[in-house]
Amino acid sequence: MTVEIRPVTTKKEKKDFIQLPWDLHAHDLNWVPPLKIGVKELLNTKKHPFYQQAKLQLWNAYRHNKCVGRIAGIINRAHNQFHEDNTAFWGFFECENNAKTSKALFQAVEQWSKAQDMDLLRGPMNPSTNYECGLQISAFDTKPFIMMTQNPPYYVDLVEQAAFSKAKDLFAWLIDHKEATFDRRLIAKAEAATKEENIKFRHVDMKRYDEEVANIFAIYNDAWEKNWGFIPMSETEFRLFAKEMKPIIVPELILIIEINGEMAGFGALLPDVNQVFSKIRNGRLLPTGLLKLLWHTKVKKSLTQGRIPILGVRKKYQSLQLGPLLYMKYLELGPRYGFPVSECSWILEDNKSMNFGLKLMGATKYKTYRIYDKALS
Repeated sequence: MTVEIRPVTTKKEKKDFIQLPWDLHAHDLNWVPPLKIGVKELLNTKKHPFYQQAKLQLWNAYRHNKCVGRIAGIINRAHNQFHEDNTAFWGFFECENNAKTSKALFQAVEQWSKAQDMDLLRGPMNPSTNYECGLQISAFDTKPFIMMTQNPPYYVDLVEQAAFSKAKDLFAWLIDHKEATFDRRLIAKAEAATKEENIKFRHVDMKRYDEEVANIFAIYNDAWEKNWGFIPMSETEFRLFAKEMKPIIVPELILIIEINGEMAGFGALLPDVNQVFSKIRNGRLLPTGLLKLLWHTKVKKSLTQGRIPILGVRKKYQSLQLGPLLYMKYLELGPRYGFPVSECSWILEDNKSMNFGLKLMGATKYKTYRIYDKALS
């Protein structure tokens, strides 16, 4: 039974691409369905600002006209200009448990990338490190937190059988706020810095949300500039992300650090709305999904955990231990606002200071994601 790889060119093929995860994973109770409208918007190359600096190509794998696999190829000009390389990316990968099918999908991306003079193929990126990325390689019996990837165990074999090798691992840490502790020396050093530098904390001002977003955007591109795989976001792209997050954020959990009146760093603890999306099995907000979302977030308030996806400090202030100060605040604030458990993710495997700090806090490194590379020479 041969598999046919088709570039996605029609509305029907696009629909097949979006629908495939439901066909493959609906039986898995740990699988959290995405909202289909969100997937459509992220793949809309005409409207989504990511594609102002990137190119996207989608493929489906068919057997007897049934879609059994999918993959995307991405040329991210912002990445290649920033890192001065020629890297193509693959992402949005879903596939039946069949190595021949996955091999054919990866070959399509490789040929497409070579035709555009790329030297390296990296993934998974959906579609970049600023969004969901990484292949889950452990803790398959757990549900993902908001904006984290998820896949069955056999995907690891499919990717590695296609001759991809590890580029970098990303860690997810779990914090029980009641059990977490801080090293006394770290606390003393952080408190001393607070007094010496006139450091103040505040939460985001929703009445000045657009202005706050502009200032946070400046910190974002400054704080992560030296990180492996970092890609600067355009302001339009960042503002869209902030707009999408606005309905779910708890203002008191978006913390800003100011030093002598200047915004020096920020952090975010987001409610894990995946606890609701896991109950919206069809991926649609209408007709019943919206009611479930309102019930669980506004009425029943069943969200019991959050994720700290981002915590950054301007480069010129990174010697002041502001990161631990933010974590100390979140240990206090999380339970107060209904989130006694938080995931800190993702953390680069070689970010020694962050990983060491989380270990000192009593956090548990419970899940690993992997980015893979393959030379195209």
